Amino acid sequence: MGQPKRKNHIPYRLNVLFFGVFVLFSILILRLGYVQIVQGDSYDLMLSQEEEQTATVDAPRGIMFDSNNYVLVDNDMQLSLTYTNRPGNEQERYEIAHQLVNYLEVDEEDVEEINDREWQDYFLYEASIEEREEDGTLGPMAAFVDELVTSEEISTDDLSQSDIYTRQLSRLDAEEIRESYSLEEQQAVVIWREMLSGYNHSPNRIARGLSEEQAHHIGEVLHTMPGTDLMRDAERVYPYGEQFASFFGSVGSIPAELVDGYLGKGYERSDAVGTSYLEQEYEDLLRGEKAIMTTLPSGDVEMQEGRRGNDLRLTLDMRLQQEVDAMVTRRIDGYGGYAFPAGRDAYVVMIEPSTGDILALVGYQGHLGTVNNSYTVGSSIKPATVLAGYRHGAIGHGSVIHDSPITHLPNTPSISSVVNMGYVNDIDAIRRSSNVYMAEIAMRLAGYNRSNNTWNTLSESYNMLREHYAQFGLGTSTGIDLPFESEGITGPNTAGMVLLLSFGQYDDYTPLQLGQYTATLANDGVRMRTRLVRDVLEPGDIPGEAGGSIRYYEPEVLNTVDNPIGDINRMQTAMRQVVSVSGQGGGTANRELGSFEYQAAGKTGTAQVQENGIRLNNQTMVAYAPYDNPEVAVAVVVPNVTISRNREFAGIANNIAREAMEIFFEQKESHQAPELAEVEDMDIDPDDTEG
Repeated sequence: MGQPKRKNHIPYRLNVLFFGVFVLFSILILRLGYVQIVQGDSYDLMLSQEEEQTATVDAPRGIMFDSNNYVLVDNDMQLSLTYTNRPGNEQERYEIAHQLVNYLEVDEEDVEEINDREWQDYFLYEASIEEREEDGTLGPMAAFVDELVTSEEISTDDLSQSDIYTRQLSRLDAEEIRESYSLEEQQAVVIWREMLSGYNHSPNRIARGLSEEQAHHIGEVLHTMPGTDLMRDAERVYPYGEQFASFFGSVGSIPAELVDGYLGKGYERSDAVGTSYLEQEYEDLLRGEKAIMTTLPSGDVEMQEGRRGNDLRLTLDMRLQQEVDAMVTRRIDGYGGYAFPAGRDAYVVMIEPSTGDILALVGYQGHLGTVNNSYTVGSSIKPATVLAGYRHGAIGHGSVIHDSPITHLPNTPSISSVVNMGYVNDIDAIRRSSNVYMAEIAMRLAGYNRSNNTWNTLSESYNMLREHYAQFGLGTSTGIDLPFESEGITGPNTAGMVLLLSFGQYDDYTPLQLGQYTATLANDGVRMRTRLVRDVLEPGDIPGEAGGSIRYYEPEVLNTVDNPIGDINRMQTAMRQVVSVSGQGGGTANRELGSFEYQAAGKTGTAQVQENGIRLNNQTMVAYAPYDNPEVAVAVVVPNVTISRNREFAGIANNIAREAMEIFFEQKESHQAPELAEVEDMDIDPDDTEG
């Protein structure tokens, strides 16, 4: 017999080893789960306390100057109270909110802004606090909240935490919750909400514009409110009050639809940004470089200084703006209500023709109307119509037509001028303002066939006129450096209405477009981009003084009108005759501008409109001066003027244009500083200055 086989113990030992490893891994996994799930928040808090914490502090925005270096938009340093959220500080935040009620003023309007969900959230949070305070035993409020879930035949085990919370919310009446709280408790909710809106480790402003007394009292108890701090902050102020403030724009929270874009540029969700007009358009330049505050594990704080944003120098002359605004108000207020049955209004746009610089934008009801509102402008458009006629071969220099009523065209209202003028040429048609001459140009562009009374190229005629008008800025963007401007209103290509289009009775344009049109005529047909900002400045060393220019925006040519200079010069001559020729057959603005010492050129306009069933006139006037070397172009729109038989309200726009140019040249010869607003009017909200 052979020797008995020896039993192999290796598999047994391996099994023991594998079992031991399994037990150890199980213990490790359980321990990791315990640390992560049960003690995770505690370790996160400990870690956050041991790490360096970095926070940023906003820097003041750049300021704005007018063309003569007067400060238009400034920063006012104010005291703000901040609160810095940290993980696990919910109870602390709740207690501090109730403490701050004694030091902060909370308006009833602030309470009204709290929405239903916020009242419900606060109520449920209070219940959770009570539950913790009762050490596991539900207090009355927490028990009530618990019943909101279990009142139906359903176990909470069948619901997720999210489902439970949703069910609780659905059974809470926000109005009842609010009414159950005292005024002091409601004010605490407002503060609690502001504190809750911040991000972890980043100071969040929960109160701005603190008085010195408020700051003093809060400072005495600041050590009892962890996470709170007092800091100096900046708020926009306007030394000249509401004057032009709407164009400066507003600063506020990042709009929800733009958050992703701003985050991609390095902004934080809580940052304030320009939300309208110049503040928005030049946000990248106006925003400052934030200060960086680093809290070390030792408790020491290191500060990296920030930098104020760059400044802007505008093309605006604030004294001119003020003077023209006061003049328009005085003139419009000088008429009784009968003159403006649909409401008083008037607009003035003043532009430097060779650069496109906007010198003043004035609106009786609100300055924004110069870029946002559109009006039928009437005969002031006629020089562009004649130039379109030249360009497309409908007429030539000196072409003569017989001005008499047109009554036989299909699908077209009767066309006539103020009087039957007889035979007129192109210069006469501008000087005396012939509607019939313009209609004849449109008929020729539309291919009107007199033998069979039909149109051959009607749609093409609309395109030819509108495309030529657009070369002057009418019905298209002026290129102004703002986030938005209206491009006017275009009527449908209805048969026969092209005749009305030809003398300004169809499409609508903004006062700014009319201003660019005027400047283009004055600038020999070269259309310049309109602009409000001339250059960017570095922050000055002395507060209130302009620093050096770091970026100058060169005037930009948008296009040159598609006419030879001889055509442009002929219309300039005609516009000069509008204001210089007197007597029978004289210019339509000679009475108001004939004696103007700076030798202007211009064109009047009257458009018939209806408001609430009442027939009214829009008065317009476009002008520039001096005729031989234009320095200023002016466009005036006075909408909805009563039509009176004795012409007592005629010439309102003409007089405003003349006086605006007088103010311009007076300011040029004897410069005066703009007048500061009253102190209480210097700190305003631009959003509240316009309708």
